[in-house]
Amino acid sequence: MDSLTQIALGASLSAACASPKNRRAAAIAGAALGTLPDLDVLIRYDDPVDNFIRHRGFSHSLFVLCPIAILIWLIAKKYIARVGDDPRRWFWSIFLALVTHPLLDAHTVYGTQILWPLGLPPTMWSTIFIIDPAYTLPLLVGVVAALIVPRANTTRHLITFGIVLSSCYLIWSWTAKYLVNTKVSQYLETTQPYESAQTYFTVPTPFNTLLWRIIIKSEDQYAEGYLSVRNLDQPLEFRITQLDQDAVTHASQYQAFGKLDWFTHGFMKTETSDNKLFVSDLRMGAEPHYVFRYLIAVKTNAEWQEVTPIKQGSRYSWEQLKKILEKI
Repeated sequence: MDSLTQIALGASLSAACASPKNRRAAAIAGAALGTLPDLDVLIRYDDPVDNFIRHRGFSHSLFVLCPIAILIWLIAKKYIARVGDDPRRWFWSIFLALVTHPLLDAHTVYGTQILWPLGLPPTMWSTIFIIDPAYTLPLLVGVVAALIVPRANTTRHLITFGIVLSSCYLIWSWTAKYLVNTKVSQYLETTQPYESAQTYFTVPTPFNTLLWRIIIKSEDQYAEGYLSVRNLDQPLEFRITQLDQDAVTHASQYQAFGKLDWFTHGFMKTETSDNKLFVSDLRMGAEPHYVFRYLIAVKTNAEWQEVTPIKQGSRYSWEQLKKILEKI
């Protein structure tokens, strides 16, 4: 999720665990701890592909964050009086602020390596868009109250209400995904549109959980469509894009291709243009514009040569967002 959401979640949970006299301090500490895992963006790896796939890596692992949370608590208990005076409440304030960060991130489509270093593909439940005000705003109300009037009984209610409301919204996102996935599964079973085996994923469109983007990928093509949970009876319609098998054959020998294939769970588009070889992550963006698109090879003198990957992706344009949101 975006940084503001992680700050709000960490601050809310920490403040909820703290006693009234420590509520403001806990909210500030929780905000800092909720941001801590994302500081891995300051690490620069060998190339843009490594920067892409290693974000949300070790710093988001439960195997790393759980012991770090305990270590921070032990140090704080020893050197900070307010923590030593109320260690049990502060333990949960610290622990929950850290551990919930990667669990929330895993609900997005980007992918989070919550079990690093096991080498498993990143977890991507993809039930919520990376920015969703409906999840964030209830948490922010409680955080603001904790900072301004920390000891008020109303503040405790606002914090609790914000956490409950946001959690209910997250549960709803799982429900919406289940409904959409059921529709897609029925479509594939009844129409059998592709001769080769196919896989699919679904992800909510920007800022909502009502309209979902669907990608069905087979060996030689992929289909992109949209479905609103407000109208589940509507027939599914897809835009078909052919996949360049020759480009895949050339790209498969390069390290960047293998890394991206692992990170995206195989949901990639490989293509050539102007003697250049590109790989795009199909999960984030919309045809033909993808947020994570990389140049990995160039053709010179009739031979393909691997190059240090160059990121050439693009974000949603305002016109794209308008067209998508109109479908809701």
